[in-house]
Amino acid sequence: MRKAWQVWTVVGCLALTSTQLQVSAGESPREARFLDDLLARMTLEEKIGQLVLVSIGPSHPRDQVNSSIAAGRAGMVLNTVVREDIRELQRQAVEHSRLGIPLAFAFDVVHGQRTLFPIGLGLASTWDLPAIALSGRVAAREAAADGLDITFAPMVDIGRDPRWGRMSEGFGEDTWLITRISETLVDAFQGDDLSSPDSMMAVVKHFALYGAGEGGRDYAPAEMGRRQMREVHLPPYRAAIDAGAGGVMVALNSIDGVPATANRWLLDDLLRGEWGFGGLVISDHGAIGELISHGVAADAEQAARLAIQAGVDVDMNSDVYGLHLAGLAERGELDPALIDRAARRVLAAKYALGLFDDPYRRSGPSTEDALAFDDPSRLHRLEAREVARRSLVLLKNQRETLPLDRKARIAVVGPLAKSQADILGSWSGAASPSQAVSLWQGLVDARGGEEGLSYALGANFSDDPLVVDYLTTYTPEVKIDPRPAQVLRDEAVAAAGDADVVVAVVGESRGMSDESSSRSELDLPAAQAALVDALESTGKPLVLILMNGRPLTLERQAGQADALLETWFAGTEGGHAIADVLFGDFEPVGRLPVSFPRRVGQLPLYYALVPTGRPVDPLHPGKFTSRYFDVAGGPLFPFGFGLGYTDFSLSNPRLSSRVLSRDGQLEASVEVINQGKRRGSTVIQLYLHDPVASVTRPVRELKGFKRVTLDPGERARVDFSIDPTMLAFYSGEGPLETIEPGEFEVFIGQHAEDGEPLSFTLRP
Repeated sequence: MRKAWQVWTVVGCLALTSTQLQVSAGESPREARFLDDLLARMTLEEKIGQLVLVSIGPSHPRDQVNSSIAAGRAGMVLNTVVREDIRELQRQAVEHSRLGIPLAFAFDVVHGQRTLFPIGLGLASTWDLPAIALSGRVAAREAAADGLDITFAPMVDIGRDPRWGRMSEGFGEDTWLITRISETLVDAFQGDDLSSPDSMMAVVKHFALYGAGEGGRDYAPAEMGRRQMREVHLPPYRAAIDAGAGGVMVALNSIDGVPATANRWLLDDLLRGEWGFGGLVISDHGAIGELISHGVAADAEQAARLAIQAGVDVDMNSDVYGLHLAGLAERGELDPALIDRAARRVLAAKYALGLFDDPYRRSGPSTEDALAFDDPSRLHRLEAREVARRSLVLLKNQRETLPLDRKARIAVVGPLAKSQADILGSWSGAASPSQAVSLWQGLVDARGGEEGLSYALGANFSDDPLVVDYLTTYTPEVKIDPRPAQVLRDEAVAAAGDADVVVAVVGESRGMSDESSSRSELDLPAAQAALVDALESTGKPLVLILMNGRPLTLERQAGQADALLETWFAGTEGGHAIADVLFGDFEPVGRLPVSFPRRVGQLPLYYALVPTGRPVDPLHPGKFTSRYFDVAGGPLFPFGFGLGYTDFSLSNPRLSSRVLSRDGQLEASVEVINQGKRRGSTVIQLYLHDPVASVTRPVRELKGFKRVTLDPGERARVDFSIDPTMLAFYSGEGPLETIEPGEFEVFIGQHAEDGEPLSFTLRP
């Protein structure tokens, strides 16, 4: 057995006991005095009021909310984005409550506010951290201009089972990539100064393991060992906290039998103690009351006690804290210091946001309300278009079908071609579908009119009554054409017959990839699959444009299409961005942040698998190996994959040394050549593997990437630095990482299955 080095990966403070008042180490003397004085003047009921986040809606109508605010029974408000309304609610707090403590206003600003950028999977597909940062900074500016102080983002749950609908909101399957995105978006949302009028507090979610639910079902339990938690799922949350995220939203699932909302190990031992987090911990919507359904609380009183003892500061929209904490404290069943501790954290967050200096810091004076709610000048279209076109992933381009001839006769078909709502995706902020650019409109604008373009619906999203009922109930904007499916297909075939090329826009409605939108099958809906079959039969070049919030099982359609372009849900400027790529005005540069399975039975599927004692050889699978015998091994499209309009080759990979010392580093490099006829770019990716360790290690782990842009015939050498910290892993259940000397493998390629191994030795 190899001798291991033990290294601490965190610098935190010891966890305080539940009866101690936790004061943030970051408090200035002025802030500490201010908070001490304010807390001393507050009644128990007023302190509890600060822990209540009210969600305006049917259960909390506006008049009731106004009364609660004036009485000091609400500290935060969710689900209002109109400046005038926010200002009036703030006035109730500042002018009518006893102490005039300002409210904080929160919203799910996930991939934009007025202007929508691509959904999370689309942002991750850019493999471009500055572009992702741009999306977050614009979102923060727009949301702050609407009067919002807090966003429940970024969502950094690892997604390795695309049956899960909320995979659309996150950034894919890879821990290292999502960790980089996590810290990038926290910086973008919060800016250099959290109290700035154009910054907002980031609340990272969902802590923790929310993407690891059984069977890809939303809200389902997550069961795994602590080592896998620490290695795979926890780093992106930790990165957000290290980047300064002001808050954490607790996951709705249970972890090893204990709901996250009542999980002391998760929220107190790990988050507060080991990681030293001093910010806000907020429940998910109604989650504290749901502890009863989880089966760990007999009633709402017990649920309130469990949650606040675990470390949940703020109760989002369940009324449990407001109704029950005071009684528990007055009867001696709850230490009042827990309420003081949580209230102090809420007040500290408001202090950091600058709300005590100016409660209207983001909602602004009424004189600034001249613009209409959906005034187009609020939008950032250029930025949205730039990021969106970087998110598109070209998966197939047979016989150089793309880019299209701008003068070609094009038949545009499919239920997503003209949809302005669906191209926005889920969690659409305050965006107006009427301001979104559909793919049809993008093509029309690119061509300067509709001449040479024809359109046919071709199919509804689905003809399955169960799916239709779900979509028309949950997403009312989904329209179903009542005509027979054959009539719709015949129209599409007729349009194709008069065209030079067919562009079919297929996939999911946005309601199919959302919260509580898990799917048992990932095939293209049968109505749309039949449409693709009919279009293939015409013999015309067929370009499939995918709009979807998760990887789909597309083995048949990938064989039918001449070109396949993954666009996810590309946002407000999605139609223009897609047209830019289709006509070659912009090179497709996106790369997949998630593996595409061939069939749903392969799930969960991800590239960083750990080997078994009977690994499969793709060339000689054998009988007694770890595989499915009824499907080709591996993904349809691997993690990191993507094509462009030119071809790159990699050659002469090398290491600067075959030995790495404990305190040193070495360089890994490869030569990249543009062998095509166009200027273009590719993403060179670095993967590492530890072949022999004290625990089984993944076959590959992403540890770096660089984009290189070259003219035809041009070549460049791409270099990566490797140091021992990149080889660390968790060998046990505790917070220590291990670096074990020995031999390691390096892979440099253009996706997770590319590149031949180079070896080096790490010395003790």
